[in-house]
Amino acid sequence: MKNFSTTAPRADVYTRITDTIVAALEQGVRPWLKPWSVEHTSGRITRPLRHTYEPYNGINVLMLWAESVDKGFASPIWMTFKQALELEAHVRKGEHGSPVVYADRMTRTDTNEQGEEIDHQIPFLKAYTVFNVEQIEGLPSHFYAKPTEPLPLTERIEGADSFIKRTGADIRHGGNMAFYAPGPDRIQLPPFEAFRSPETYYATALHELTHWTRHESRLTRDLGRKRFGDEGYAREELVAELGAAFLCADLGIEGEEREDHAAYLASWLKVLKDDKRAIFQAAAHAQRAADFLNSLDARPAV
Repeated sequence: MKNFSTTAPRADVYTRITDTIVAALEQGVRPWLKPWSVEHTSGRITRPLRHTYEPYNGINVLMLWAESVDKGFASPIWMTFKQALELEAHVRKGEHGSPVVYADRMTRTDTNEQGEEIDHQIPFLKAYTVFNVEQIEGLPSHFYAKPTEPLPLTERIEGADSFIKRTGADIRHGGNMAFYAPGPDRIQLPPFEAFRSPETYYATALHELTHWTRHESRLTRDLGRKRFGDEGYAREELVAELGAAFLCADLGIEGEEREDHAAYLASWLKVLKDDKRAIFQAAAHAQRAADFLNSLDARPAV
């Protein structure tokens, strides 16, 4: 998969990132699942972390996961050139950084029909460069600590079960289909034994829980879905796909591709090619969904 930093430098940030993700999807690679299959890592895959150990969110998770895969980084920790200097360290000569983005606003002044000046706030994304700690020399030793080994699968499964239960979602098991039904506001999953692995079951459950957050009593997410298979449907499926990937990383569960998701590739590609901001919007919605579900898991036990 081509990394984000080697795409055309003069293209705007939306186009650069979208083109990279489109190229990966056209090759049948889902960049939000690839980190789980790399063999270079010696420990658990997490969300990328700032030098303060605060996790990155949204589109930056996808960008830095992809960079880690391309460049073979096992550490999840990233920092700017200046932050490295402030820690009395330095980026090794010849190393190339990786882009991340943050949202900002600019003010534009227009004149209305009455000749009055009106200020408009225009949102935009600004890119800056970070380096993985494996590209930096002289950092305090804890930055180079071996990645934390994952908990035994039985403990991760217990944690995922607890997480799902504490959301309070109405989840029923039976049949051979997985879906969220907004009318009765419930999730339907096949029996646990029907899945090819425990990880596949939990990845599917987290996918449907992300759909569950769109209900009007929760995040009221409406992406224009009118019928099965339309553009709004594709956008919502992409949100659920990314939300499940974020949550799998949070829970230490290996995200696996659902067998029915190959059918979504064409619709995702069409959405991304038609709207260069679609992946950013999907990642933002997925982050809000993950944050919402994590907030439910943080509620006191009753």
